[in-house]
Amino acid sequence: MEHRVYEFLFRTFAFVVGAAVGSFLNVCIYRWPVDLSINKPRRSFCPACKKPIPWHHNLPLISWVLLRGRCANCGAKISFRYFAVELLTALLFLAIWQSFPWQMAIAYWVFASLLIVGTFIDFEHFIIPDRVTIGGIIAGIVCSVTVPALMETDSRVAAGVRALLAAALGYVILLIVLEAGKIAFGRKLIQFDAPAPFTWTKRGDDADFVVGAEGSLWSDHFAREKDRLLLKCDEAKIDNHKYGNVTLDFRYDRVTVDGSTLMLDDVVQISGVARELVIPREAMGRGDLKFLAAIGAFLGWRAVLFSLFAGSLLGSVIGLITLVAGKRVWSAKLPFGPYLAFGALTWIFFGEIFLRWYGALLNP
Repeated sequence: MEHRVYEFLFRTFAFVVGAAVGSFLNVCIYRWPVDLSINKPRRSFCPACKKPIPWHHNLPLISWVLLRGRCANCGAKISFRYFAVELLTALLFLAIWQSFPWQMAIAYWVFASLLIVGTFIDFEHFIIPDRVTIGGIIAGIVCSVTVPALMETDSRVAAGVRALLAAALGYVILLIVLEAGKIAFGRKLIQFDAPAPFTWTKRGDDADFVVGAEGSLWSDHFAREKDRLLLKCDEAKIDNHKYGNVTLDFRYDRVTVDGSTLMLDDVVQISGVARELVIPREAMGRGDLKFLAAIGAFLGWRAVLFSLFAGSLLGSVIGLITLVAGKRVWSAKLPFGPYLAFGALTWIFFGEIFLRWYGALLNP
């Protein structure tokens, strides 16, 4: 009886800690992509009215439900994501606590927190900040040295070396995929059914690029200095200069037309009618490389291979569903980080089962 009471108290503790950590993770998810400090202001604030939220309106899980997902001050809707992150973190913390010794559980709590932040930021902004990836690599190595069981050894030195090698493997293997994908699928040709109007309009250090009904940021199309974007036009206008039946050859910072090169810093607007568009493509962002490296630093080399396999499989399924449900637009992007995170979490809970199953296949 006493054992059950202690077990219940520890499980409750893990759930409550997870919900509280989830509340902090929401702060990171909101602030890091827009370069806001997580310390200033110290208190959470409403995204709409910017008023600080008092502690009794900021209780994990409870406040969102009692306030029906709205700010108590201005009544603005508070995204369900805040509640979802807190609940997801609480459930993961509880599941980890029930499944592993406490030393490993605490390390996995740190890891799960990084996965959650990276996943939700990648879904919304298509980036994974260095605070998550590089910070995750460092945290993974530190945790592996502190808890060598993460690397299936009793030696702290061996654990640190294994974590470093697994992180390097995660980075290198995705780098190879990235470079091979660039060679094989580095450009995409879009031929329009009918001539499509387009505009390029400067906006601060970036620009809005609109072709037909689809719009995107200019910077979204350029990951490397050598990337080129081509527009075959029936007509085009660069500020006050008009061109007919011309190809606009873009780099991120310049455009070449009729043998002349113009720096885009000196251009206000480009418009016209296009017949074809050739856009540069990347297999994935470089943040994914560091994200997989962080997974390796926490979980080891086998988890790197499994996360890549499971993430690619899930991403392919989601991509096929997207195509079947509705035609994917040419400017659409799919983040890969969440799929890697799915693979990593699957490995934590079911990695041993997978290894036994795979071993049975090899030795029936």
